[in-house]
Amino acid sequence: MSTIVDTARDAGDARRDTVMRDDPPRRGSAGLWRLALALAALSLTAAILLTSVSVWFLGAVALAGAGSAAIGFDFHTPGALVRLFALTRTAAKYGERLSGHAAALTDQVALRLTIFEAMAAAPSTTSAGWQLSREERLADWLDDVEDRDDERLRVVFPAATLSLGLVLLAIATAVVAAAAAPAILLLAAAGLLLMRHSMRRIGAAETAARAARRKGSAGLGAALQALVPLAAEGLRRSETAAALDHFRNVQSLQRDQAEALAAIDVAAGLFGPLAVTAVMLAAWQAGARGDALLPAAFVGFGWLALGEAAGVVSKIVLGRVKAVRARAGLAVWTDPDERRAAVSPVLAGRVTAVSLVGLGLQAPGGRAFCRRLDATFLVGRPTALVGVSGSGKTTLLKTIAGWLAPAGGTIHVDGEAANPAARQGLVHLCLHDAAILSDTVRANLFAGGASDAEIAAALAFVELGERVAAGGGLDAWVTQDRLSLGEAQRLNLARAFLTTAPVILLDEPMEHLDPAQAVRILARLRRHAEDRVLVYSAHRPPLAGDAVLSL
Repeated sequence: MSTIVDTARDAGDARRDTVMRDDPPRRGSAGLWRLALALAALSLTAAILLTSVSVWFLGAVALAGAGSAAIGFDFHTPGALVRLFALTRTAAKYGERLSGHAAALTDQVALRLTIFEAMAAAPSTTSAGWQLSREERLADWLDDVEDRDDERLRVVFPAATLSLGLVLLAIATAVVAAAAAPAILLLAAAGLLLMRHSMRRIGAAETAARAARRKGSAGLGAALQALVPLAAEGLRRSETAAALDHFRNVQSLQRDQAEALAAIDVAAGLFGPLAVTAVMLAAWQAGARGDALLPAAFVGFGWLALGEAAGVVSKIVLGRVKAVRARAGLAVWTDPDERRAAVSPVLAGRVTAVSLVGLGLQAPGGRAFCRRLDATFLVGRPTALVGVSGSGKTTLLKTIAGWLAPAGGTIHVDGEAANPAARQGLVHLCLHDAAILSDTVRANLFAGGASDAEIAAALAFVELGERVAAGGGLDAWVTQDRLSLGEAQRLNLARAFLTTAPVILLDEPMEHLDPAQAVRILARLRRHAEDRVLVYSAHRPPLAGDAVLSL
């Protein structure tokens, strides 16, 4: 058993490393990013110079007064510089936005293709017939895609330009008013410490809010799906209220985030005025008076302009937190204890027995139901699960497959306890209502390694070969509404014929089929999978000779 699990683990790691690279190729966007960064630096420099020259100009005019000095004062040069810097700032800003967004869109195409290829290859999709994709996590995935899309524009870009402005003004301050440098550096250090503390606080709130949203969505979805049984048990109000409590908790966590971001905004707003005050006081204490204060005013008000630009720091912090969370979320497609699950059910190894040891089942909302189950499913001895609707047949199959948590007990594979990750890699679960993708027949069979002959044989086994041939062959496009319920069921069963997983679980395989046809197809599948563990649920009488587990 350990060899099989190790094989599953290695296969999953290799596939995930291939699909989820750090970043998609950016050949077409590299030049655009360099242009955008240069324009952003030019825009910030022009904004600083605009403020500095304007203050210097006003100060020089005030010192010149209305006397004879004013007659010879050159108004035209500084006035032209003000207009030049204003136009440069505006033009560079628009150029930066155009080139930056063009680069970001180029990256988004490659990134989204990589991400959604990984989602399509995740065990919660292909290995389970696209029925167990964890709807409560879909919103998180979409948010993660958006956060990763905008990471460079929201985080890297503004942080780089602000750092450049900080370095340039620090050098200018050391030249003009060196005594102010320690105070400004102290302010910058305090701001960095505040940012670091806020990032931890925002990150913790973001993680908790995501978990609360997921629990609330899952709980509310489960309650809506089970309104009738919950009402019969008098639990409808309490179950829905419990789910909504999670959403109220999200609002509280969002307020915590807003408070942390507001503290950053206040600090950023104070930085510029405090920096210019430090520069002017240092110059004054150094003996600068009159015209000698103008260079200090030039540099000091440059800090003021940088402080205004620093108003985006809170957005940088939030964007950074979201990007870190997005990277982690997009790299892992299953729950933490399932990170080592194989992406494909095609594994080396053989399973001879799957045993239930005191296994309990959970209904929607987490309520335990059904008795504790002790049973063993053996290779070569198909087992039918029988019971009335709602007795837990489908729930048991999903639990064995590793997609639902049990209410207690364990599941053993060949005598060893197997966690959900191992079971997911060893099991092919065929649900009776599995979706038909809007794609080719070949793609819908989830058997990329199978030959055309193997696929044709599988379609013949389920009596669908002629229908596929008449419809255009394996590469013909199909959709859910183009197939009848019986045809969709048979296409779904063809997936079970093509899988090489050592454990095959079938949920109502005879549903939507003619009784005689259902018996024929199931008998063929029994013979085809005689070297594997086969368990199926049934409302109709099971096939003769099969073991029976009543729920």
